[in-house]
Amino acid sequence: MENKCSKYEGLFVFTDDETLKKHLNECEECRKEQEKMDRVSELIGEVKSHYYSKSKKVPVLKVACILSLLLFSTASIGVIGNYDVMVDTLQYGDTLSAEDLGFPVDSYGLIVVGE
Repeated sequence: MENKCSKYEGLFVFTDDETLKKHLNECEECRKEQEKMDRVSELIGEVKSHYYSKSKKVPVLKVACILSLLLFSTASIGVIGNYDVMVDTLQYGDTLSAEDLGFPVDSYGLIVVGE
């Protein structure tokens, strides 16, 4: 049986380009592996531009949505905040008297039943 070369992966990962090129000139099996890797790299290069062109649109859309939500919430909070100032409203902790409720009262603040 013929011994197959198993050095390609180790040379590709752990050594410099010069050592790998020297070994590729000597070893036919490793040269075939390098050709496979080159074809895979070409395929990745072709698909890369298509993949990145789609992925760049998503963050722009997210940023637009966040900015519009921020603008809407800021405007809403401003309107709600000014509404309390414009209209006399009942706040938590305020007490209502009989006069505030529209009943006729005397000088002591008691409800007048009949005069």
